[in-house]
Parts: sequence; C-alpha cells; structure tokens
Amino acid sequence: MNAKSRVENPVSAGGVVYQRHGGRLETVLCGRGQPIRWSLAKGTPDAGETLEQTALREVWEETGLEVELDGSLGSIDYWFADRGKDVRYHKTVHYYLMVPVGGATDQHDPEFDVVQWYGVEDALKTLAYPNEVDVLKRALDLIAERDGADSGERN
Repeated sequence: MNAKSRVENPVSAGGVVYQRHGGRLETVLCGRGQPIRWSLAKGTPDAGETLEQTALREVWEETGLEVELDGSLGSIDYWFADRGKDVRYHKTVHYYLMVPVGGATDQHDPEFDVVQWYGVEDALKTLAYPNEVDVLKRALDLIAERDGADSGERN
C-alpha cells in the first residue's frame, strides 16, 4: 500500500441475538472456514434501508432467525486493505441487541457454514475478533442492567 491509496468508508449493521434457555443466557454465532472462525451476523445496507432495517435483515439471512430490536450497542470501526486494488477501507459496523421471535438456525443462508447457540461465556472465548468480543460484552452489560432494573421493580 502506498500513501496515496484510495480510502473507502463502508458501513454495515448487525446484531447480538440473545435468549435464555434453561436458566442460561445464550447468544447465536455464525461460523465459516476450516478451522471455523466464529463471528456475529452483520452486513451491508441495501439501497434505502436504515441501519436498523439492515441489521434485522442481515441477522435473519445469516442466522435463519426472525428477530426484534432490543436496543443499540453502538458501533465498532476497523481498517483493512485490498492490496490488489490499492484500496484501504475504514469500516464502521453498527450493532443492535436482538431477541428471536421465530425462525431457526438451520434456515441460515449459505454465507456461513454453521450457525449455533452458545452460552455467553463460551461465546466470549469463541469469537474470532476482539472488537466483536467487546460488542458482546456491551450486550451483556445492557442485559444485566435491565435485569437489575427488572428485579428492582419487583421489590
């Protein structure tokens, strides 16, 4: 890469889908490759889509789950390059907390080889990208904050 490389600024949106199963908090991860690299579902907006619409669609396509938004998790950004095209990318990904309302992980699209539920502690150790670990931690903090508020309301 040289100092005059073109810089592009792509944007994506995705989500952390969570559920409680048998008293255990779980999240869904998407995996591909050999060895499998696990990540959160995310993708690029279609023309005219809001970030929220993109996140809902991409999570549905990539996980097979119909989901609803349950809050914002902010965004992450990172750099990568395509040396063949002499382009550097500064990508921003907006994430949302989501809950499943239908669908099934075996209905995911072919972009990923496997999609499965993980206990959140295992998911934190399994995610391939540190910035996605940070997003999952944000999600867990938001869930814990809400759980605390919920239990406080009952007392």
